[in-house]
Amino acid sequence: MRRTRDEVDATLQIAKLNAAELLPTVHCLGFGPGASAAAGDFCLLELEPALCQQLEAGHSLVIRGDKDEKAVLCSKDKTYDLKIADTSNMLLFIPGCKTPDQMKMEETHCNVIHTEIFGFSNNYWELRRCRPKLKKLKKLLMENTYEGPDSQKEKDSNHSKYTTEDLLDQIQASEEEIMAQLQVLNACEIGGYWRILEFDYEMKLLNHITQLVDSESWSFSKVPLNTCLQELGPLETEEMIGHCLKCYGKKYVEEGEVYFELSADKICRATAQMLLQNAVKFNLAEFQEVWQQSVPEGVITRLDQLKGLALVDRHSRPEIIFLLKVDDLPEDNQERFNSLFSLREKWTEEDIAPYIEDLCGEKQTIGALLTKYSRSSIQNGVKVYNSRRPIC
Repeated sequence: MRRTRDEVDATLQIAKLNAAELLPTVHCLGFGPGASAAAGDFCLLELEPALCQQLEAGHSLVIRGDKDEKAVLCSKDKTYDLKIADTSNMLLFIPGCKTPDQMKMEETHCNVIHTEIFGFSNNYWELRRCRPKLKKLKKLLMENTYEGPDSQKEKDSNHSKYTTEDLLDQIQASEEEIMAQLQVLNACEIGGYWRILEFDYEMKLLNHITQLVDSESWSFSKVPLNTCLQELGPLETEEMIGHCLKCYGKKYVEEGEVYFELSADKICRATAQMLLQNAVKFNLAEFQEVWQQSVPEGVITRLDQLKGLALVDRHSRPEIIFLLKVDDLPEDNQERFNSLFSLREKWTEEDIAPYIEDLCGEKQTIGALLTKYSRSSIQNGVKVYNSRRPIC
C-alpha cells in the first residue's frame, strides 16, 4: 500500500503541522519486499572530511590487526583507533535518498516519493587518531638481523624475512608511518626484504669509514661517496657502505660529486652503545674517559648525546651509567610509566622526558603526560615525579 498526497496531508493535520512551512516533496519510507539488510549485516563508518576526500580521490582505507590485537584503520599516512558508538536513533540505509538541500535544487514534479528502506543499524564506527603501533616492526626485523653477505645466516633459507607487503599486512600503522620508522631503525632493503643490520656488523662498517676519513684527513662535513666506495670496495659491498653513510650522515651534491656530512652525535651515540651493551653498570667517570678515547680524533662526546639510550644515576657512589633504550620500553602509556617507575622511584623531568616524548599524541605535551600518570613533589629544591599507583 502506498500513501497518497491526501493521506499525507491528513497526517500533517493530525500532527498539527503547517504544510506551507515544509518542503513540498514528501518521502514515504517503508520496508518493502526488497529490504534485505538487517541490523549487523553492514557497518557504518563515520569519517572526517579529509578521509572522505581521500576515498573520493580513489585512495583506500585499510583495517589492520591480528586476532589478538585491537583493530585500527589506516589511511596512507595516519592511524586511527576504531570504536563502536551506539545511538538511540535508528539509522536507516536508503539508496538514492535525497537531502532537503538537493530537493531544493531540483524541480520535482511528483511531490510524493516512495522510498524503500534497504536496512538499518543502531550503532556506527567512529575513528580516533592514535599513535601507530610500531613496536612489532622492530621485533619482526630483529628475528633475522643482517650480518653481511658472507655470513652463514644468509646461506640458510629458514630464517624469516619480510617484504614491504608483509610489513603492511602485519604492522598496525599507515604505509608512510611504517616507512618513516624503517628509516629510524636504520633498516635497509636487501634483495627485496627489509633487514636491520646486526649491531656489531654496523659498527664494523662505521669503523671502516671513520678510519678512512682519518687516513685521508677528510673533514667530517665532506666525505666523498665515490672514493669511499673505491677504497672500501675490497672490504665491503657498495650497498652496505652507502647504507652506513646514509645512516650516519647527510647526503648532498657539490659540483656534480656526491658527499656525506657525517654526524658526530650519531657516531658518539653508536660508540657509547657499543661500550655499554656488554656492561650492566659502568662507572660514569671511567665510561666518559673510555668513550672519548673511542671516538675519532676531533669528535667531542657529551652526555646529552645519549638521551633515550642511557641513564645516569647521580645518587649512586660512585656515579654510574647504564644502557636504557627507549625502544625497548612498552608501547602502552600506563605500562611505559610502570616500567620506568619500577626502575627508579623518582624522576626529574629532564631524565624522564626522553623516555616518554614518543608517547605524546597530537597537541599533547610531556607535562600533560606527567600530570596524568604521575605525582610531583619537591625534593632538595628539585621537582621530581613518582607513580600515582603502587608499583609491584
